[in-house]
Amino acid sequence: MFPCNSRITIPGPAGSLEAITTCPAVAAKVTAVICHPHPQHGGTMHNKVVQTLARGFSELGARTVRFNFRGVGASHGEFGHGVGECEDVLAVLEWTRAHRRPDDEIWLAGFSFGAFMALRAAARFAVARLVVVAPPVQNYPELGPPPAPRVPILVLQGDRDDVVSPAAVTAWIDTLTAPASLRMFSDTGHFFHGRLNDLRASLHEVLGPAVAADG
Repeated sequence: MFPCNSRITIPGPAGSLEAITTCPAVAAKVTAVICHPHPQHGGTMHNKVVQTLARGFSELGARTVRFNFRGVGASHGEFGHGVGECEDVLAVLEWTRAHRRPDDEIWLAGFSFGAFMALRAAARFAVARLVVVAPPVQNYPELGPPPAPRVPILVLQGDRDDVVSPAAVTAWIDTLTAPASLRMFSDTGHFFHGRLNDLRASLHEVLGPAVAADG
């Protein structure tokens, strides 16, 4: 059974992972897993963009799971240089698959480093949809290029991002064969200061019809 609106621990490869779940009053057939930004730069599941994604998904009727990577908050372990964090995502996805309702789709989302981890995990786990905010497609050459998604993807990007190159994100999207939607936010930096409500509105605009069709 899915533990609604709870602070929980999920078994992970480096020990337990701290997580928070939400369940809307009227639920669609979707459960969304959300990944936070870089653990070594202050990223946690309480990041404002991550919280905005969780709120937006909940408003659409999706259950949500957001979690702390290894070594963050109450999660066990230490920073895994992107390799371990991808394994953490896979562990949370496996837990979600085991606890979701039988007909629920699993969606995977992430912000910045979390977006990169989501893309890597989606190459190894069958999710139905991806949502990535400021995906750092060029920032981690030691991990290789991000795998091309095999499912529909929504990309949310600020045009004044000084951490992730908007031009690189646009060029990467142009190489994809899976259905991709890009929302480029004008006068917006990496952390979407002052634009979080607009980010949430984009979730409603793009994903609302998909949730209605799935539900």
